[in-house]
Amino acid sequence: MNTTNAFEAPWVEKHRPEFLHEIVGNSEAVSRLQAIAAVGNLPNIILAGPPGIGKTTSVLCLAREMLGDSYKNAVLELNASDARGIDVVRNKIKMFAQKKVTLPPGRHKLIILDEADSMTAAAQQALRRTMEIFSNTTRFALACNNSTKIIEPIQSRCAVLRYTRLSDAEVLSRLQDVAAKESVSYDVSGLEAIVFVAEGDMRNALNSMQSTVSGFGTVSSESVFKICDQPQPLKIRAALESLRKGGLREAQDIIMGLWAAGYAATDIIQTLFKVTRALDMPETQKLDFIREIGFSHMRIAQGLNTQLQL
Repeated sequence: MNTTNAFEAPWVEKHRPEFLHEIVGNSEAVSRLQAIAAVGNLPNIILAGPPGIGKTTSVLCLAREMLGDSYKNAVLELNASDARGIDVVRNKIKMFAQKKVTLPPGRHKLIILDEADSMTAAAQQALRRTMEIFSNTTRFALACNNSTKIIEPIQSRCAVLRYTRLSDAEVLSRLQDVAAKESVSYDVSGLEAIVFVAEGDMRNALNSMQSTVSGFGTVSSESVFKICDQPQPLKIRAALESLRKGGLREAQDIIMGLWAAGYAATDIIQTLFKVTRALDMPETQKLDFIREIGFSHMRIAQGLNTQLQL
């Protein structure tokens, strides 16, 4: 595909893994999927975990490995952006489940419902019967952020795979991979800034890196925080160091400087928490800091969005 920089594909899609062994992180869940792919007998599955960590990618890779050339005809993917009320379950999903497709022996058609926790309860009730009736030919994979929002009868029919946020090292290694493929100029502090902002969300990390490269041509910590518009952790760290030495006035000036620069109280308090968590200080002191940050965060979340809380 001949792309100019102006119309480049999103790196999230361009570098999306195609096979299970390419997926970064969540090795336990991925190894279970690899075992399923090897045997070929896929149960109905629910993949639960935060966004941007590879749930949908895992299912697509699994389908590709199990179904081979039949992948195009034997997989139906419905996202939250598609209408997924009760009539879609009754018509579209049922029609696909009844469709005859030539598959390798022992394989099933696959229906992927992304963000299944946003389906209405009535649609989920209709789905459970469909799952039973067509269990001979069709399997369901439901990806969701919160498995508790999926009704109990569907949960009992599925094997649940739990996904967790990726570690900083995993995100960093993948960013270096993509940077090498896209011949991006970067410094290590720039990639570390992206990892800090992404908080284990690979989609966020790749989008942030692409935005930074589009805007500034290179990835440095300064350009990353401009693009992602988060308070500079170095400033927050300086404020915390001042506090530890008893310099309340300096710390207050730094925080008020961030407030004056237009950052929301929630952004400042969240960055404060992230920096404190990673800071090297005695455990008891760290817990005291985190407790106070927690109380302030709670008040801000309840709507007291004033300077006084900071």
